[in-house]
This record gives sequence, structure tokens and C-alpha cells, in this order.
Amino acid sequence: MVLRPKPEPKPESKPEPTTQRFTAATVVTRIRRALDELPDARKGGNNQRYAMGDAGLSAFSVFFTQSPSFLDFQVRMQKARGRNNANALFGVHKIPCTQQICNLLDPVAPEQLAPVFMDLVDNLVASGELAAHRALDDRLLVALDGTEHHCSEAIHCPQCSTRTLGNGKTQYYHTALTPVVLAPGQATVLPLAPAFVVPQDGQAKQDCELNAGTRWLQRWGGQLAAWRTTVLGDDLYCHQPFCEQVLAQGCDFVFVCLPGSHALLYEWIADFERTAEVPTLVRTRWTGKQRLTDTYRWLNDLPLRDGEEALHVGW
Repeated sequence: MVLRPKPEPKPESKPEPTTQRFTAATVVTRIRRALDELPDARKGGNNQRYAMGDAGLSAFSVFFTQSPSFLDFQVRMQKARGRNNANALFGVHKIPCTQQICNLLDPVAPEQLAPVFMDLVDNLVASGELAAHRALDDRLLVALDGTEHHCSEAIHCPQCSTRTLGNGKTQYYHTALTPVVLAPGQATVLPLAPAFVVPQDGQAKQDCELNAGTRWLQRWGGQLAAWRTTVLGDDLYCHQPFCEQVLAQGCDFVFVCLPGSHALLYEWIADFERTAEVPTLVRTRWTGKQRLTDTYRWLNDLPLRDGEEALHVGW
């Protein structure tokens, strides 16, 4: 694992301003505002019965019930009781059917909703609600990782990535980078705006998670710096160009660093091991069921790669 070298002196700590605490109603109101502003692909006429905000909130509400029949149940509740949870909890005025929701939302680019994620977390930071999530020099931790959300040998679209299977067939899939705010000992994980792995205009090579991470960092790096963020990631991100981009945005990093992809750095470590110069700390702890021994080893000022321009990091 490697981390940012030569940390700058910690600035004078200033208390985060306190504002009104967030409530579920506040969050729904902010989301409703963003959904109402989604671009409407309809051409006008008499097909404007359902608002974009109602379609968006109806789709959003399904994630809270984990039931695909939620909207149908709400329609029946409305007819039987004159009220429904979709309206009471989420502010849906008219409940569209599933097909109508698809017709309204499918033309909308996912990027339209990206600012909502960042705005909600930004307000939580400003109100001091995330004080318990700060760690490692009182910083917020943002973990980067990708996830696959579609895979098929038959169903595909122009936005798909592809891979060739052992049997020679082509597999189509979609992946996305899904950054989250997290912290040790905290059960709450806060999603940030995703970045989708999709073919890029003018690029011959297939897009990848690392490229998506670069685009995401370039778009949101200023906000991350304002939050005082340390970026976390696996070995995929532990390469000098990406590390330098993280530092250029004013953030720190802690990335997994594997021997197979960082041979030179581990040669340095092996040299220090031969001369018994690797600092080591051993601690035991009781979990309530068993006693465990944790062994920590570290070195500072190691080159991440070969060459005079190599970034020096802590390991």
C-alpha cells in the first residue's frame, strides 16, 4: 500500500459551519428539484399528463421498498383509500406506469443526475454531519471501485464494452466507477456521482475503469479538495500518472500496491529487508473471541517507478 509523500503542514483547523440538520424530507425535496429539471424529450401536445419529476421519484421510490410491484400497489391504495405512500413519502403527484416511466427517463443521460450526489454530500459536509467519517489526519475517505452492471452475449448497445471468451464468442458488458464516502467503524456509506465506462469520441481504444476514474477526478477534484479528501483505491489506480492527478487536485491518496505491478519499489523493500532496516510494529488485540496479532511494516521515500521523475511515496 502506498500513500501520498511529504504531507503538507496541516492548516489551522476551522470548525465546519453548522446548518440545519438534514432530514428525509430535505433530501427528497432536493432530489425532486433536480428531477423536475430533467430534460423532457416529449414533443408537446396532449401527452404531458405526467411530470418528469413524478416519473423520476416513482422510479426512485422502488429502491426503498425493494419491491417491483410497488407502484401498482400504490395505485390500488390510492383507489381504495384516497391516498398513497408514493405521494406521502416521495411527493409523487401522479403515478406513471412502468412503461411510461421508461418512456420518460430512458432518453435522459445519467450525467444529468450526477450533481445531486455531490450536492447532498456537500451539504452534509457543510453541516458537520460527516465529522464521524473523518479519519487519517481528519480527512474524508473516498474509495474508488468499479462494478459490472450488465453482461450478455446477445443483448448489447453502442455503449457496451466487449471481451472475447475462450470459445471465441463476444461478450458485451457495462461497467461503472462507483465512488463512495466511507470510514472505519462507520456503517453509513455515502454514494458519490458515478462515472460510466463508455466508448469515448475520437478514441480508438476501448474505454476502461482507470480512464473513467481520471475523468471523474478531473470533474469533481475541486470539490474533493474542499472536503479535504484522501482517495482510496486498489492496485489499478496505483500508477504515477493517476497519483499525480490526485495530488494536483489537492487530495491525498492511499492505494494498494502489489509486487507484480511495482517490481522496482519491491526491490527497494527487499534491499531494506536484507539489512533489517524495515521498521516494524507488532500489536495484539482481543476481539472477544480470539486474540489476534497485527504486524505493521513501513518505509518512506520510495520511488513508485523507475526514472528521475519517479514520485516518491510512503509504503
